[in-house]
Amino acid sequence: MEPVPAAQLATWQQDFARDGYVVLRDLIAPEQVDELKAALLDVEERHGFGYAKTTFEGLRTVRINNLLALDERFWGVPLQPAVLALVEALLDKELLLSSLCSLTLGPGQEAQPLHEDTQQLPLARPRPPLALNAMWALSDFTEANGATLIVPGSHKLDHSPPYGAEVKTVAATMSAGSVMLFDSALWHKGGANTTEARRYALSCYYCMGWMRQQENLQLGIPRETAARFPRRLQELCGFSIYKGQYGHIDNRDPIELLGQAGKPTVWEATDLKLKRKAATPPSQP
Repeated sequence: MEPVPAAQLATWQQDFARDGYVVLRDLIAPEQVDELKAALLDVEERHGFGYAKTTFEGLRTVRINNLLALDERFWGVPLQPAVLALVEALLDKELLLSSLCSLTLGPGQEAQPLHEDTQQLPLARPRPPLALNAMWALSDFTEANGATLIVPGSHKLDHSPPYGAEVKTVAATMSAGSVMLFDSALWHKGGANTTEARRYALSCYYCMGWMRQQENLQLGIPRETAARFPRRLQELCGFSIYKGQYGHIDNRDPIELLGQAGKPTVWEATDLKLKRKAATPPSQP
């Protein structure tokens, strides 16, 4: 895929800053949408997944976590070039994948309580983005089948929503193959599915590289599986060091556990710079 044009990336960033979300319409090819839906159905049947057990997760919703460990067809989701480029621009290039799960709303699923995704963190609002959720529509998202309900601009408010509060929302409708990226601080909730059909979606959640991930991917994904990931996906899952310092193992990059060459720590990088500087001949007057 061609790199995202700078003008397009800038437009997405402006829309995101204003509204707290942006919809990348018809981004995913129909063939990949069909492949991902087939993978979800295969995993659900193979492992016997059923409806979630809590009202927040959805008593008529099949929510499958740790998808990267369950089927190779999901490996490309966190690496989608346009989404990842926008997320890197909004967070930074050393971000992490926080979680990747499915959200298959069955008929009769009620709307979620209103919330924001970092409500549990005792941090002042408003604040720069800490985490971003890329909602992949594998079905058309409509008001009837549970399109995410959002409060545009609410990421700028100085408080989280009262949990479950009744507030005017907008349905984030979009066609299958579209991706909605939204700030974790945006007030939102899953809509109700009043149709007779399932609504398929993936939630690909990214966070700053210094944050704890929602899913413990280093323990949840077998090491022999992670060793087969593309290097960038390994780094996103936490086999990396943030700013050359955070997340090291005995002063080594944890990606070495997967047989990859590691990056230097900040201390090693500092010494390398000093050695290069000492070896550089002085400039002639």
